[in-house]
Amino acid sequence: MRRVLGFAVVAFLLFVAAVTLVVSLTWHAARRGPGAVGVLLLLLAAVVLARGVRRFAGLGNVMEAAGRVAEGDYMAAVPERGSPEVRRLARAFNGMTERLRDAERRRRDLLADVTHELRTPLAVIRGNVEAVVDGVYPSDTAHLEPVLEEIEVMQRLLEDLQTLSTAEAGVLKLQREPVAPAELVEDVVATFRATAQGAGVGLQGRAEDGLPELSLDRIRIDEVFANLVTNGLRHTPAGGSISVTASRAPDGVAFAVDDSGEGIPPDELLHVFERFAKSPTSVGSGLGLAIAKSLVEAHGGSIAVDSPADRGTIVRFTLPGSDLIG
Repeated sequence: MRRVLGFAVVAFLLFVAAVTLVVSLTWHAARRGPGAVGVLLLLLAAVVLARGVRRFAGLGNVMEAAGRVAEGDYMAAVPERGSPEVRRLARAFNGMTERLRDAERRRRDLLADVTHELRTPLAVIRGNVEAVVDGVYPSDTAHLEPVLEEIEVMQRLLEDLQTLSTAEAGVLKLQREPVAPAELVEDVVATFRATAQGAGVGLQGRAEDGLPELSLDRIRIDEVFANLVTNGLRHTPAGGSISVTASRAPDGVAFAVDDSGEGIPPDELLHVFERFAKSPTSVGSGLGLAIAKSLVEAHGGSIAVDSPADRGTIVRFTLPGSDLIG
């Protein structure tokens, strides 16, 4: 408020000074004769008219571009020239159209990716059901189980997309409760111990002593751990290992899921948190890390992935302590 008042006072003083200057020039010109007064007024009118035309031309460009955007042309752009106000308006308009272009690109990519992911299970379901209806296959367990499995794949995909969309939109409701970090680590290790043993992969958990209690949605954070450990198991060969750790961080508690698997190539590492981003050998939907990122950020935390040479992959995420949650 003080800054606005200061600007208003400065603007008023400048206005008074400008009026005083014009009156003074006009009075001196009047002493020289009516012709001088006319010339002075004509020059002032020309200056005012030139500024008006310049500003109107800039606004006209913005109005024309806005009409193109309203018709669906998100490539519309406005030259950033004219008065300072018009330049700021043009810069803001160009930033808006750039965001609209990015949103449209993401929408098209998402539609194409979802279509691709649904095509395979739908083909399996249709093929098996048509074979049963035509009498080619009997309607027994052996031929109906694949249909149920593909339906579950589709259901998981749709649930993942719903979770991702609500989290990214900031409307995901979190059922927070106090949880000890060590308890989170113990539970994820217990959940995946049998799967890891079956794959010949070692799974260990460790939490530092004295970590602060966290206020979080237990189900959502369990989902984060499940995605990260599942990814680790998919890309860690027999004889490898996965560790889940919790340690103190300046702003809360830092968790890490570290595997000794094949790692992530540098060119793919930049896109791991994007929807449907996955390597050619991956069998998942490519939504796991995107969901993990959205859920961690919904809790006010941050997440990052590192893949050092010959060391597998490390996913680290930090959750704020209870005293830092607003």
